[in-house]
Amino acid sequence: MPDILIVYYSRNGSVAQLARLIARGVEEVPGMQARLRSVPPVAAVTATAQSPVPDDGAPYATLDDLRECAGLILGSPTRFGNMAAPLKHYLDSTAAEWASGTLAGKPAAAFTSTATMHGGQETTLVSMMLPLLHHGALIVGIPYTEAALTTTTSGGTPYGASHVSGSDGSRPISDDERVLARALGRRVATIAAKLAR
Repeated sequence: MPDILIVYYSRNGSVAQLARLIARGVEEVPGMQARLRSVPPVAAVTATAQSPVPDDGAPYATLDDLRECAGLILGSPTRFGNMAAPLKHYLDSTAAEWASGTLAGKPAAAFTSTATMHGGQETTLVSMMLPLLHHGALIVGIPYTEAALTTTTSGGTPYGASHVSGSDGSRPISDDERVLARALGRRVATIAAKLAR
């Protein structure tokens, strides 16, 4: 079965929750499956290196995961309106995949979580799209045919799935955010399935 690779960094769990919802959406498309992968935190040179295997949660993404996927969905919390350094570090390691066109023509999307409603959701989503465009991926968003996009009072944008977690990270994912996360997963998987024909 073709895999839709979901690569994310999650510090407090909100992005990981969104990743699992997106994976459910992927697997609602017949013949498609989700492959969840995380990325380790980055540290200063003087800090102890992270274990090559996470203590819990999704395994760390490898470059083989990129080569094997039929589509890619990136997730990150926002850091000053941008993706977090761990995801950027992973993407910075993909020069050989860029040169060989590994992601060229594959559908790709993004998702994020912010502490506040205007905490940089859309710019963070766009920051993840820029390397995808350089890789030749086909950017997929959420169309307004998804009714929750016009009714949400929390996260969810045409640029991708999102969540407003609250300043202490305790706000649960809203019903609209859940619907839109699953819709994004379904959309990427549906397009990947069509492209594979």
